[in-house]
Amino acid sequence: MLLQKAPCPHPYHPPPSSSPTTFRFKSSNIVTFLLHNHNNYQPHLSTSFHNHKPTTTTATEKLSKSSSTSNSCISSSSSGSFSLIRTKMVAMVAVDPYVLWTFFASLLGFVALSVLRRRNYGNGMAKDRSKVQKNKNNTNKSLVSEQCVKSSDEGEFRPVYGSGTDVIIVGAGVAGAALAHTLAKEGRRVHVIERDLTEPDRIVGELLQPGGYLKLIELGLEDCVEEIDAQRVLGYALFKDGKNTRLTYPLEQFHSDVAGRSFHNGRFIQRMREKASKLTNVQLEQGTVTSLLEENGTIKGVQYKTKDGQELKAYAPLTIVCDGCFSNLRRSLCKPQVEVPSCFVGLILENCELPFANHGHVILGDPSPILFYPISSTEVRCLVDVPGQKLPPIANGEMANYLKTVVAPQVPPELHDAFISAVDKGNIRTMPNRSMPANPQPTPGALLMGDAFNMRHPLTGGGMTVALSDIVVLRDLLKPLHNLHNPASLCKYLESFYTLRKPVASTINTLAGALYKVFSASPDEARKEMRQACFDYLSLGGTCSTGPVALLSGLNPHPLSLVLHFFGVAVYGVGRLLLPFPSPKRIWIGARLILSAWGIIFPIIKAEGVRQMFFPATIPAYHRAPPVE
Repeated sequence: MLLQKAPCPHPYHPPPSSSPTTFRFKSSNIVTFLLHNHNNYQPHLSTSFHNHKPTTTTATEKLSKSSSTSNSCISSSSSGSFSLIRTKMVAMVAVDPYVLWTFFASLLGFVALSVLRRRNYGNGMAKDRSKVQKNKNNTNKSLVSEQCVKSSDEGEFRPVYGSGTDVIIVGAGVAGAALAHTLAKEGRRVHVIERDLTEPDRIVGELLQPGGYLKLIELGLEDCVEEIDAQRVLGYALFKDGKNTRLTYPLEQFHSDVAGRSFHNGRFIQRMREKASKLTNVQLEQGTVTSLLEENGTIKGVQYKTKDGQELKAYAPLTIVCDGCFSNLRRSLCKPQVEVPSCFVGLILENCELPFANHGHVILGDPSPILFYPISSTEVRCLVDVPGQKLPPIANGEMANYLKTVVAPQVPPELHDAFISAVDKGNIRTMPNRSMPANPQPTPGALLMGDAFNMRHPLTGGGMTVALSDIVVLRDLLKPLHNLHNPASLCKYLESFYTLRKPVASTINTLAGALYKVFSASPDEARKEMRQACFDYLSLGGTCSTGPVALLSGLNPHPLSLVLHFFGVAVYGVGRLLLPFPSPKRIWIGARLILSAWGIIFPIIKAEGVRQMFFPATIPAYHRAPPVE
């Protein structure tokens, strides 16, 4: 047999021994066997493995036997090709097999780790193929753990991609504090920078309409009007030439708790700041933002000065500016067209009763309206509108004299003594009434909100309602977005915000501007008739009363309804002039009255945007879908 002719012993068959049977693997034995029996290796190995019981020898014997066997096998070989194979086989097995297997296992592990790492990275990159080139610059950032890098030498607070701050909010007034709480509840990490965190002391922003209170409930902030001695407001009372009429909010279809609220503005803001700061993902900091940080047309964050005077920089993918009517940042984000039609002179009347409890009071005075409304259980706010920007000086007593001689005679008798007492006390405050239509300039990485973005005359108390409504719109737009780090696509998507807010904002803005002009005294006969017609129209009751009040309160913010009621007042005024018998003079005044009504409302509508106001669904941004992440 071929197995018997092999001159070399099988590598697994050492000579018999009396020692216990043991199997030992020796690389030199394999080499010897392979070199001599390369043509018959497989049969020999199979047969000998099954027919012999291997036994052990001493280490010396095995080494000696292996060497002699190897020499014998090598000398018996004469084939050139076999010599080449033999040389390669000797080189391969010169290394211990355990080391060899360890090397191969390590190599496979390294390859597997590299593949898995590349696949992890590829999954993140494949979400949006159109953004591959931009995301290549952020490869290193995506592999860093969630942490913030703070550089004290450069005064920077820069979040690493995927961590840190999501939104920077400049200002913590009504809009800023409410927005911080709302976005934080949605899981955003919010950094709020407010110039002064002490309680504000303002003479406006003290009346929240029922529509605004509903938005407050929607945002989960209704408890902020509790524990601040806020007063329920159920409607308005109008006074003109000794007559009065009461206008009640149409609240029949709402919960009994729904009504207007009046309060100290500072107390309300502090409650919202407190509630927002309790959320772990809100950082509320006192500091003055001096500028927006811009790179290649994109807002990256803000530069601000801390309370201690240290200059710092903060970065976030979205910066929302809510720094109020005196904003110094709005010019880079919009085209402001600020008008100051008048100023408010503010007083606080103490320990007096309003003619109509739980109502705001509007006196159609000369030259302009006077407002009274409760701000606590013992205090009544009085706001005297003074047309123009120039006010009588307070220091030399001219303002006090003006209030006593011009305003006091027009105040209802129930409030006259308290009014004079407040003037004598000397705590007179003033504030300009600003009006600014929304004229946004979409900028990647930034957004304007609140009075920094849009203002209207405070006569109707609609500012907070508009701000809270805007926050609801923005919250709903941002809700489906998990990543805000693509400023270009985010900016394009948020253009829909400017359209979606229009029905509510434009209705309240237009009504405020129109009512102020109608309620102000004028020497023009047509304007006088318009003013009287408005008072009489509202006194009719029914739809003539509830319709305008629903618009005023934010409960029915429909622009078309506003226009219909406004021209309904004008037509009613013309009817009063022509009945019972028209005359050429009355016809002429009636025609001028219609033209006057058109001249009052059309410029306001034009500034708001006719298409955005009445046909928002025709604007492409109205239907814009969230960007693909």
